[in-house]
Amino acid sequence: MFETGSDVLAWYEKQPRALNQKFLDQIQWNEISKHPLSQDFIPVLLYMRDVESFTEIYHDELLRTPTGKDPVIRKFMERWSVEENQHAELLNRFLNEAGVPTSDNWWNEAKAAIPRRYNFENDVVMRITNCFGRYFSGAHMVWGAVNEMTTLQGYRRLWKLAGHPVLEQLLRGIAQEESLHSHFYWSIARLKLKESKFSRGLARFVIDKFWTPVGQGAKPQGETNYLISTLFEGESGISAFNRNVGERMQQLPGFAGLKTVSERVAAISLGGNAPRRLISV
Repeated sequence: MFETGSDVLAWYEKQPRALNQKFLDQIQWNEISKHPLSQDFIPVLLYMRDVESFTEIYHDELLRTPTGKDPVIRKFMERWSVEENQHAELLNRFLNEAGVPTSDNWWNEAKAAIPRRYNFENDVVMRITNCFGRYFSGAHMVWGAVNEMTTLQGYRRLWKLAGHPVLEQLLRGIAQEESLHSHFYWSIARLKLKESKFSRGLARFVIDKFWTPVGQGAKPQGETNYLISTLFEGESGISAFNRNVGERMQQLPGFAGLKTVSERVAAISLGGNAPRRLISV
């Protein structure tokens, strides 16, 4: 357990990049097309690619808040943004090598597809959060921790389900970096929530009432539902999600017993809110 935010940042900055040049040179891009990849996973990979690339947008949004002005969090975000954008580029290259053509301008096209309502609502939310000042930082960090943990588990589930050796190699490298991101968010959230009862109550209220799966809003809800019901399908999928995300979140100060996140994912996976696919867990 870290005692200060500076301790968390110092730990994070000591961690080497998993996706270094040596790792990238070992990826056998020319072998990708030689292994079958179910069409069921193409929308999942496209969704993951786009959401990773949207980190630049999330970064800019957070910088407009007191949370983004925290020197520890701001320093973390500089590296976080670079890494997430590289994840997007690597996923896009994998898709191309797998026979899924994408535009040279795919990022701008994905950004242009974000609904205007999302940008308007985010602007309103930013104005509201700024009213709470530093007390809202705990909610920001819990939200980030949940989304990073969800992303990490999503990658793990995908390489197990897809059974594609090169995709697994790539996703394992990405997952190592996502693991560091999630631990940073979780550790800073813990410290922020310890600061005051008000911060804990506000963060719990925000997550309980407003949390949505990572990417939803910037991406259509139907696409979010498809991803969740594909990667976390059935009782075993929900059990894995709850064990690795829901229960981990509940270990944060003020979050004991809150099952909202797992329940919302379960409603998508088990409630018939997304189309059934050919695969099973």
